Amino acid sequence: MRHLTIVDTTLRDGEQTAGVVFSNQEKLRIARLLDELGVHQIEAGVAVMGGDEKQAISDIVKLGLKASIMGWNRAVISDIEASLAFSISTSDIHIEHKLMTTREDVLERMVKATTFAKREGMYISVNAEDASRSDMDFLVQFANEAKKAGANRLRYCDTVGILDPFKTYDNIKTLIEKTGLDVEMHTHDDFGMATANALAGVKAGASHVGVTVNGLGERAGNAALEEVVMALKYLLDTDLSFATARFVEVSEYVARASGRMLPPWKSIVGSNMFAHESGIHADGALKNPLTYEAFRPEDVGLERQIVIGKHSGTASIKAKFLLEYGKEMKDEDAAEMLSRVRALAVDMKRSLFDKELVYIYEDMLKQHK
Repeated sequence: MRHLTIVDTTLRDGEQTAGVVFSNQEKLRIARLLDELGVHQIEAGVAVMGGDEKQAISDIVKLGLKASIMGWNRAVISDIEASLAFSISTSDIHIEHKLMTTREDVLERMVKATTFAKREGMYISVNAEDASRSDMDFLVQFANEAKKAGANRLRYCDTVGILDPFKTYDNIKTLIEKTGLDVEMHTHDDFGMATANALAGVKAGASHVGVTVNGLGERAGNAALEEVVMALKYLLDTDLSFATARFVEVSEYVARASGRMLPPWKSIVGSNMFAHESGIHADGALKNPLTYEAFRPEDVGLERQIVIGKHSGTASIKAKFLLEYGKEMKDEDAAEMLSRVRALAVDMKRSLFDKELVYIYEDMLKQHK
């Protein structure tokens, strides 16, 4: 186990999701929730936007949170005042087509911005935008120049999510070995590997991980806070002492504030995480939850559910009626009940509501008289 710093960028990269806008009050509430969860650093926004954005960042700083507050900027001195991070592209495709400049100019801008920020006594995170598509020799040069100018860490950005965990591990290991600089993982989910790539970076020695609540972010989103923290705890034996039982509460609030639905099948916090319908799965979970659950539902703020539908078995029927209605059911009654349940579930194309189960049971009893 070693210390890792979780950097949450829900309020910056998360809000950059197309169509998402947080009100200033929502930003303050999200910042408090992140702090209460145990997030170490909060990227609060882009101060150079001015107006509401600048006011929200200022108000968040005044909250007196335990988490440190970081601002995001371009590698432009006028942006950097009162900030902790700035960004510039390092891939040739970005340098040529977005910045329309040269590698030499990128290095010069970055060094000038870093030197200015260091002179102001700031902690500095230099973002290597599109690092995953950058020439490794140039990226190493960029990182070493940043270090010499006073940068505290390098944010390695998989800007378009093209890495896989194996390539991530090799790249981060090489970068750390050749620079000795702290590295932050900033991964995107375009190929569904943002969390896996973040963990691969940690395995290779990265000291910081950038995340957003629910994986909110541009295009397919970022590595999800709840996924990274739980995977670190249960898969990499690294418990960061987060208040994980509040994950569902925070995820639901951010989902509402962003206007982005929290899918039932969402890993860690989705309502289906501990919902069992399949007869084999439900029977196993009833006997010992660990047969089909990697961790306890209460660890993230959820509850276990036995869902009755087409794929249920008699064990589920009997358990459901005993646990929720205090009624013991004979095997033959459970078998008949299951037959009726399956027929209705197929007709309705869904699992059944509790009231529907009661109606089926009552009709069955009447017919037996």
